[in-house]
Amino acid sequence: MTSSAKPASQGLHHVAYACKDIHETHRFYEDLMGFKLVHTEVENFENGGFFRHTFYDLGDGNCIAFFDVHGVGEKEGWSSEISKGNGLPVWVNHIAFKADVDQQEAVRERMTAAGIKPLMEVDHGWCHSLYYLDPNGIMVEMCRDTPGFTPEPERALSLLDATERSYDEDKTITV
Repeated sequence: MTSSAKPASQGLHHVAYACKDIHETHRFYEDLMGFKLVHTEVENFENGGFFRHTFYDLGDGNCIAFFDVHGVGEKEGWSSEISKGNGLPVWVNHIAFKADVDQQEAVRERMTAAGIKPLMEVDHGWCHSLYYLDPNGIMVEMCRDTPGFTPEPERALSLLDATERSYDEDKTITV
């Protein structure tokens, strides 16, 4: 049974992450990834703490945002590495940005010029992905549909408890 109800959301507005170094984060997302900084707000707390909240336009009005936190409740020695910081492989928690081949190559050229190599590059069959690690230990993906996947809600639901490979392609994943 499928739902014909209208989704509760009109899409992604922004996703926010913590950053360790606001200037390195800015360099990575604006200069290397090509996302324009479009908004920054600063909030002060009674205890003297503050944060900066920055927003980078992904090209369609949706944003990726970062919190630069100082004395707002963060623990000593906190980590912005959302996967490795929680004992997970770096690829588990990541963000994938839609891209075409020209955008992928432009990012690759800027990263290479900055001395940054891709973490990995993978042809998934339905998409081609170029992965980098940002200054906060967050994996980012430039994802180009080739041709993309066909939504299959019923099959997707049927696989929620599956433990065997769900596709025929002969691919081995090394962890």
